[in-house]
Amino acid sequence: MHQRQKPSAPEHTSDPAADGGALSMSHNDSRSLLNFSQLVLSAGQIKPSPGLKHSKITYFEVEILDVQSKKQICIVDKVPPASTVLDVKHKFHKACPQWYPSRVGLQLERNGPFLKDSINIQSLAVSSIITLYFTDLGQQVGWTTFFLTEYTGPLLIYLLFYIRLSTIYDQVESRKNFRHPVVHLACFCHCLHYIRHLLETLFVHKFSEGHTPLKNMIKGCAFYWGFTSWIAYYINHPRYTPPSFGHRQVSYAALAFLMCEAGNHFINVALAHQTNSGNKTCFPSPTYNPFTWLFLLVSCPNYTYEAGSWISFTVMTQTLPVGIFAFLMVIQMSLWAQKKHKLYLKRFYPEVRRKAAMIPIIF
Repeated sequence: MHQRQKPSAPEHTSDPAADGGALSMSHNDSRSLLNFSQLVLSAGQIKPSPGLKHSKITYFEVEILDVQSKKQICIVDKVPPASTVLDVKHKFHKACPQWYPSRVGLQLERNGPFLKDSINIQSLAVSSIITLYFTDLGQQVGWTTFFLTEYTGPLLIYLLFYIRLSTIYDQVESRKNFRHPVVHLACFCHCLHYIRHLLETLFVHKFSEGHTPLKNMIKGCAFYWGFTSWIAYYINHPRYTPPSFGHRQVSYAALAFLMCEAGNHFINVALAHQTNSGNKTCFPSPTYNPFTWLFLLVSCPNYTYEAGSWISFTVMTQTLPVGIFAFLMVIQMSLWAQKKHKLYLKRFYPEVRRKAAMIPIIF
């Protein structure tokens, strides 16, 4: 019979080498798992998405600092993630009533651009606290108010000179001198120009949600109103002399003026319809209307027609004040056209690259 042997001691006592090997294997497995986890995280497979970054944030706190002194003005608390910059401005206005929303300029950086009212506040956040810099933009007016005020003045001022008030002209001399027909025609064309501007401001143009400083409106009114007074005084003066080439010069210039006014109106209507249609990926294209065919040559035909109107008015009246005003308007509109043309080149390069800004070849 075979005697059953007792279990040997190694079965009950641990082997240091074996234990050390087991510990070494466990340690290596842990290191391998750790390295694998780091590899996965670095590859971005488990990295949380930016959208989840603020998913647990119920409200934001917006700290508003003065852009010059960096001192804290106030803290706008309990701002929902869906709020916009305009909502923050309204809350800021409640805390500081002296600054209404259109007067408030907010920047993410001190030297950065002003934030648009439509920007979502969550897109600016890197934590639950957002720091914005405040700039007082001064007293503001809406764009509609700006243009209505700027265009109403010349319309009324010209009519005051046209009726030859006794406080402006000598009444004896006014009754003695006969008015040339070009004086009446000039009044009609001048009023037509500004009435068109007023109607387009109300019913055609779609202005942005922003405002402009009051000082800009004052400067614009001083320019338009001042030149209108100078122009109207000369044209309606009892000693005004008609153009050198008589009826033919007046007729051709008046016809050119009316064509430019019509073209300007149709271009503005085309631009308004282009914006309203929601097709913002294509450059405005000419339609069946011949006045819109200027889009084939220039990117800003509305400025081309506006310059043509004042040049035609200068030829029709043959007065120095109108010529100076037309010269300044052409310079100003060429600058606006160049600025707008650069924006068009960035957005619609293939369509605009062979076009001029306002006047073919020259500009």
